[in-house]
Amino acid sequence: MMSSELIKVTVKNDQQLVSARDLYKGLGLKGRFSRWVDNNFDLYTENEDFYKCTSSTVVGNGAKREIVDYALTISMAKQLAMMARTETSKLYREYFLELERKWNDPQNVVQRAMDILHSENLQLKLENKSLSRQLEESNKKASYLDVILGTTDAMLTTQIAMDYGYSAREFNKLLNRMKIQHKVNGQWILYKAYMGQNYTTTKMYSYTDKHGKDHAKPLTAWTQRGRRLIYDVLKENGVLPLIEREDVA
Repeated sequence: MMSSELIKVTVKNDQQLVSARDLYKGLGLKGRFSRWVDNNFDLYTENEDFYKCTSSTVVGNGAKREIVDYALTISMAKQLAMMARTETSKLYREYFLELERKWNDPQNVVQRAMDILHSENLQLKLENKSLSRQLEESNKKASYLDVILGTTDAMLTTQIAMDYGYSAREFNKLLNRMKIQHKVNGQWILYKAYMGQNYTTTKMYSYTDKHGKDHAKPLTAWTQRGRRLIYDVLKENGVLPLIEREDVA
């Protein structure tokens, strides 16, 4: 861009553009802006020579108001300046000619091409990084589900809790908060919505008390299907197994 800016120039999609309203004002044209547009824009092609847009103006109370504007290519702006035949027409025409000369200078063309290539490479890197993260998350999920699907034996809550970094007591309370299970007569039982769907089974836990007497206590164990239920419900609530957590190395 030239050191002394006669009119604000923006670059979009590798095109230099100026505001039609800025040009209209700079050329010192009289009458309504919309009439000037109607009388002159028919010679040009919308979305090729000019693009409809909006700009803002300050009204009497100091507030800003959106108004219709047009982004003009330098070629179109140069021709409109020539057609205007005002005191500043020649000044604007020469300014636009200089802009075109610098824009088409081989060194600037090469530099823009390099900038575009750099931008595309950067975007590609960002997209690849995002894809890598998605694949990593997908692999993590598949890895944990493989563990579930690869185990056919029913597992106690203590064993599953370890996958999530919880103690058995904390994990049972978590499943209770998620409305998966509740306690009945000292044993964790599924809520009615989950009963009869082969999510759990019962294992008998044998132990000897301090008096040497043998006992058997029923414990809830989770089937492969039940572990998948736990995984899905907890994941929906933002609780992930250690293998899927980014904060765990």
